[in-house]
Amino acid sequence: MWTVRRCLLLAALVVLVSHDAMLAPVDPKKQKAAENEAEKQEESTDTGLHYDSYLQEVVKALETDPEFKKKLQEADIEDIKSGKLSAELNLVAHNVRTQLDELKRTEISRLRKLQRVRMDMQNGRNGMHQGDLRDVKKMFQDFNHVDHSNPKSFEEEDLNKLIQAVVEDLENYDQKRHLEFKRYEMVKEHQRREKLNQLNEEERKKEQERFEEMQRKHKDHPKMNHPGSKDQLEEVWEADGFQREEFNPRTFFDMHDQDGNGYLDPMELEALFQKELDKVYDERAEEDDLREMEEERARMREHVLREVDTNKDSMVSLTEFVDATKRKDFDQPEENSFEPLDDTDFFSEQELEEFEQQLAKEAAELRQKEVELARQRVEHQQKRQQLQQVKIKQKQVVQMNQEQERQAAAQGEDTLKFETNQESVQAAPGQEAIQEAQPAETAEHAGQGDGGKPAEMHEPVAAVAGEAVAVGGNLQPEGQAGEEQAQHQEAQQPSA
Repeated sequence: MWTVRRCLLLAALVVLVSHDAMLAPVDPKKQKAAENEAEKQEESTDTGLHYDSYLQEVVKALETDPEFKKKLQEADIEDIKSGKLSAELNLVAHNVRTQLDELKRTEISRLRKLQRVRMDMQNGRNGMHQGDLRDVKKMFQDFNHVDHSNPKSFEEEDLNKLIQAVVEDLENYDQKRHLEFKRYEMVKEHQRREKLNQLNEEERKKEQERFEEMQRKHKDHPKMNHPGSKDQLEEVWEADGFQREEFNPRTFFDMHDQDGNGYLDPMELEALFQKELDKVYDERAEEDDLREMEEERARMREHVLREVDTNKDSMVSLTEFVDATKRKDFDQPEENSFEPLDDTDFFSEQELEEFEQQLAKEAAELRQKEVELARQRVEHQQKRQQLQQVKIKQKQVVQMNQEQERQAAAQGEDTLKFETNQESVQAAPGQEAIQEAQPAETAEHAGQGDGGKPAEMHEPVAAVAGEAVAVGGNLQPEGQAGEEQAQHQEAQQPSA
């Protein structure tokens, strides 16, 4: 839940600037102090809006243009709310427009991511369904601070939408806060009764007595002053070190206008109520609920703004403050015009009963979702197991194929070796046959001539052979001629 300080610290952002820039000219004597204070509070100026970062960056970029900043300071709040100031965007410097374009593109990207996360959570990451289109349409309704029809550039319509979104969200803040606090109180009472139902009769009686005693202790405190009344402000004035009879509205206003801008903003107003809250709430006391204390603070701020803030800009000017101190009800507030939480019934028994029925319905829906999630979890695990089994089978098939290929390769090597050996064995008789065939081939070649060619192709050789026949008769084989020559020589030699 938004805290009051964070949500409304920049209530002046309804005019799209920090409270220093949007208001009346600052007193020169306080200018430097205000700038130092603004620097200290820069990190804490969070409106609590979900687009706060985008809002702050746009304001910062616009303020870098001197002309636009001047027009912003001089503009009437109603003119800004109505969108008249948006038309001045066309006169902003080019470098500022470029920066605004980049800021918008970044914000559009953030919103789309946020919507995807939201849809994933709603759909249980089961993909698109018929509700997704409605979800996208709802995104345009929820994230209405930008112009989604033009996602690339920051135009006049974007500034106008941003202004309207801030105005609507801040104006509806208190209403939303009331509903949230009412729900908080009903939940607290529902849990208390549920606890009692789980106890036996004796324990239930003791617990009820303890609860009533805590209520009595909480209500046993000094009476609270009416917020914004003379008595209430004089107590603050006295705590500041002054005498009650010396109360001066202008001096009081200047002392509590912390940033010196001439206005009491919501945070500065709520700071005035701390002394009253300390009368009722103690953070160390078990009977005091600090959530209720913050609600009481916000209710006081609402009451003062209703009574004093005549132009309804969520701040109190010096003129409005001084005028309020001159009215009769400043000294004597109307009775029952402000009702503290202790005297307020947040809900009726019928409202509590309806709320408990709604809680029961939500609990049943939650249980149903848990059952559905459990079923989906089982299905997911089964699918994972099936997928794992498929992977194992695929791995086994791959291993089998690899083993078969390896065995086939090894068998092929053995077959090649065997065939090589067989060829070697068959080559030996074949070589002998080749050698025996060579003389016959030689004789054949001799008849055919060299290279197996016909004899007539070797006429010189034939002529020589003919001369040999003519001289020595028939030619004998070389071995036979040698033998006869040896026998002839032996016959020529004398015997020994």
